[in-house]
Formats: sequence, C-alpha cells, structure tokens
Amino acid sequence: MDLHAMHFPYHPFVLPFTIGLVFVFFYVIGKWIYWISRLGKDDRIKIFKNIFTLKTPQAVYEVFMECLIHRKVFKKNALLGYMHMSLALGWFLLIVLGNLETRYFTHGRINPPYFPIFFEFFEHDLISLNYGRFWTFTMDLLLLFILTGVGLAYFKRFKSKPLGMQKTTKHVPIDRLALTALWLIFPLRLFAEGVTAGLYDAGSFLTNPIGNLFASTLPIHYLYYPSWWAYSFALGTFFVLLPFTRYMHIPTEILLIFLRKYGIAEKDIHSTYTKVELSSCSRCGICIDACQLGSDLGIVSTQSTYFIKSLRYDKPSDLLIDSCMVCKRCDQVCPVGIDIASIRANERKELHLFDENSYKYINGYRYKSAKVAYFTGCMGHLTPSVYKATLALFDKAGVDYNFIDKDGSICCGRPLQLSGQEDAAKQLIEKNIKLIENCGATILVTSCPICAKIFNDNYNLKIPIYHHSQYLLKLAKEKKLTFNKTDIKITYHDPCELGRGLGVYDEPRELLKLAGNLIESSNSRENSLCCGGSLGITNISQEQRHTIASITLDELSANKADIVATACPLCKKTFKSASENIMIADISEIMLDSISDKSIKHNLKIENKEVIVKSSK
Repeated sequence: MDLHAMHFPYHPFVLPFTIGLVFVFFYVIGKWIYWISRLGKDDRIKIFKNIFTLKTPQAVYEVFMECLIHRKVFKKNALLGYMHMSLALGWFLLIVLGNLETRYFTHGRINPPYFPIFFEFFEHDLISLNYGRFWTFTMDLLLLFILTGVGLAYFKRFKSKPLGMQKTTKHVPIDRLALTALWLIFPLRLFAEGVTAGLYDAGSFLTNPIGNLFASTLPIHYLYYPSWWAYSFALGTFFVLLPFTRYMHIPTEILLIFLRKYGIAEKDIHSTYTKVELSSCSRCGICIDACQLGSDLGIVSTQSTYFIKSLRYDKPSDLLIDSCMVCKRCDQVCPVGIDIASIRANERKELHLFDENSYKYINGYRYKSAKVAYFTGCMGHLTPSVYKATLALFDKAGVDYNFIDKDGSICCGRPLQLSGQEDAAKQLIEKNIKLIENCGATILVTSCPICAKIFNDNYNLKIPIYHHSQYLLKLAKEKKLTFNKTDIKITYHDPCELGRGLGVYDEPRELLKLAGNLIESSNSRENSLCCGGSLGITNISQEQRHTIASITLDELSANKADIVATACPLCKKTFKSASENIMIADISEIMLDSISDKSIKHNLKIENKEVIVKSSK
C-alpha cells in the first residue's frame, strides 16, 4: 500500500483520545501562561534574562534526568526507579519513535496526532514494507519495556517493600480513577495490537505470538473494534483527569525545573511559584518513610505528601501544618525538590498572631571591641558544657572575643520563625543585628546550628558566620590549636539545621579526625536522623520525643563507637535525656579533651563515666 498517497485515515474510535489530548494540551499551556504571567516582576525579569543562556540547556538536561530517567528515585531504590523510568521514558520514546515511524512510511508527511498512536489499526502490512520488521520490533520492545513498569506498579500496590517503600500514599478517589486509566492504557494497547496481529498475521516478537494465541482462543473478529475503542477511551480518560489529579505533576514539574534554573525560589509568603510547587508533587510517598513521626511514632497521616495535597485542594488543618519537626528529611528525599519546609513555614505564619514586643531590653548592651563575637544561643545556655569547652579552646588559641549572649537573655529568633511568628522574629532580628554590629566584630561564631541557620539566612550580616566546628577547624589549620589524636572511635551525628539546613558536613568530620577515628553511621550526612528535640514541632509529647531520640541513638551506636559526637546543644541535651549507657559529647568537648597542652585538664564525663583516651602516638 502506498501510504504516501493515502488521505488522512480516520475512524470514530480515535475521538476519545483526540478530545482528551486537545483538552489536556490547551489546559496545560493555558495554566503555564497563567502561572508565568502571575509571577512577580523580578521573577519574570529573571526568566527573560536567563532564557537564552546556558541555564536553558541545563534545564532541558535536568528535565531528561528527573522527568524521564527519574535519577533521584533511582537513588532511593533501583527497582522503584526502573518502574518510574519505564513508564515515563518508555511512553516518551513510544510517542517519539511512533511519530518517526509514521513519518518514515508516509515519506515525511505531517499526520494527525492520533495516527502514530493507532498506526497498527490503520496499516496492517508493515512487515512487507522497507524496514518494516525493524519498526515493528522496536515498537514491540518499547511496549514490553513499559509493561514491565506497569507490572511493577501493580505489584507495588500489594508489596511495596521490595521497591524500597515501607508505606505508600493514600489516594483520593479521583486519583484512583486516573491511576486505573493509566494502568489500563498499555495492557489495552497490547490487547488491541494482539487482536490485530491475530487477524492479519502481523506484529513482531511480542504482539504476533499473542495474536496467534488470541486467534486460537477468542472471537477476535468481534473484539477488533472494541479493543481499539477501549484503548482510545483509556487514553482519553487519563488525559481529561490529569489536570485535576496528582498526575498534573507530569507537565508542571517541567515548568518548575525551568523556573528553578532561572533562579526563582520560594518566597517568605505564598506566591504563584508556590502553586507550581504544589502542582509538581506526584504524591509518590517517598517522603512518608523519611518522616520520623511515621517511622518512629506511627503517625502516618501528617506527612508532607498529605500536607501538600490538602494545601493544593483546600486549607490544611492546624494539625497538618504544625505536625512537623522541620528536620528537612522530606525535602532531602523529594524527587521533585519541593521546598516543603518553606511552604510549611509560610502556612504557620497565617496561624499564629504576634503580640507586640519592642525588645527594648536588647538596646542597653555595650561591649568592648573584639575580633570575634561568640553567640551560644538559648540551647547553649541549657547545655553550658558546650560553650565552656568552646571558650576554653578560644582562650588557648588566643582568640579575641566577646561572649555577646553571656547572660542568656538574647534569642536569635529562629524558634519564633519556626513557629510561624515571622513578624516577631523580624523585630528581634533587627535588634540583634544592631547589637552584633555595635560589637565591632569581624567574625560571628555560634555553637548552635539553629542560630547559625537564621544568622546565615535572615541577618544579612557583612561579616563571615561560623559554626564553632568550622571556626575550631580554622584555628587548627592556622596552627593556633594542636590536638593529640587518640584511638577513640567516634560517630558523628549531623544536626538537621547544620547539615540539611546549611550544607555543613565536612568540617565537623575533618575536625573530629584530628582527635580520633571517625566511624560513619548508616544514616549520615543528608540522610541523618533527627534527634527528636526539634523546636519546629510543639504537638508531640516529651515521651514521643524520647522515643525518636532513643531510636536515633540506637542507629548511631550500632557501629560500636566509643562516643557519639554532636554539634548542636539541643541534640546533645535531647540525646542525654534518652540515653543511659551511650557516651555523648559535643564536638568542642571532644576537641578540648584531646588538646595536647597538658595544662588543660578536661576529662570527658558522660553519666559519671570517664571516656578513657589512649594516645595513638
């Protein structure tokens, strides 16, 4: 048959697919245009400035790696990554190669969009054409590739653990309907092509044997048209439902990646960008396992996937907004990279009213000029051994410093910020900025990652800000401190705010290696577990916090280290309250204990037990 000479083929069964495709195409394009037009002026300028730069091909690459390959999901679990990739990449290749196939056989003619999708219905004798066997084999291979992913998706609904997921998302009815349509699309395609192959002795390695089986067991003459109608109807149903379900993430994630590459990010109030992020959530459920409220406490209805779903469709409950430790483990594992912590913080602002407080008491402080301003923070004052060890090391190194919150009356503002009291936090920050600037310091050092986070993100200081582990390492590199390495085995716990919050992972480890042998725990760096003492959550009991701390400590001590090192006063305080036999100390205490100057006597004492340190020299 001369396909080039054919008029455009048509059959009414293509209508469900065509109607669905046209609807979803114009809906998505319209939504993109609306979102972009509603972005702030500064954000639109960023788009225009970056669209013709290298950031655009970088975004295209990111779309390929995350929307088709699903790189981040592969990091979670290879089988889970394959399931997502086979559906996304397989469908994409089926569309692209299907169009190339029809363009090849029609000698470059532009065909209606339904023609490549239903090509086997309109043309039964492809094998006899040039390269016909290649094309039929390729399309069968892609269909098989996709069907393996569909099979894994079926399996995952009943047994998710082999795919790396302890728990899966509970979907709303319309999501289930769209999921059913999606799961039917490719089995129905296989059925329709199998029936066609049985009627016309066509197909390749997959559809031809199935066609022969159907021909010998089923009344395929009566099934021919219904099978193609069913396939078209499944496609059309999925397309029509897509904008109103979690599957809106498919087109929206593409837009999100481009916006993010162009420098657009979450604001301190909800914006159009927030809506893009909310619609980009696939509700895959990966964040559920990452949440320690679920894994440690059995609270499985407040995770980020449910918070985002409720925010997208309706106003979330106070429980959903407040039930989060803000440890950012969900941010870290989210395949889409949604800034969940910032979205939740913005919601908390709307919940909590601010009682006016001028913070006049801060204005009265005056300090002598010093190079370093040291801020221990509220939690530091509750664990005084941390700042005492830090200042002892400063004295040994000859550091010129001011202890600016020595009397413990100044807060950094981060607890207010975490609770949603942004206006109160801003007033406090303004007072603290003047206080720090009046010190005349050229460096700010804090022992508290909670303080370090807000200093870096919100204070806009013109001086460098160090966590004490970073500054102590700097002093060691400058030969102002010398440590005596021992054979003690140390496990380091990454605090949420220092690690996932500020990206500080290497300096504490490099410093601890000067004192002993560092042993990594199974969940470290980006995957570090929260201590449970988070200031970001107020609606769990002390007993529940104790449970989280105990489970985290069990994981940290599993490698039989002599001591668990912390870099956060709150972590140390929380762990100490939950431990009986596990030795816990701040990184500053460990470094002070290992200093080579024998005039400084500082044996680590945890629960009245001395850590015996033997020199390795």
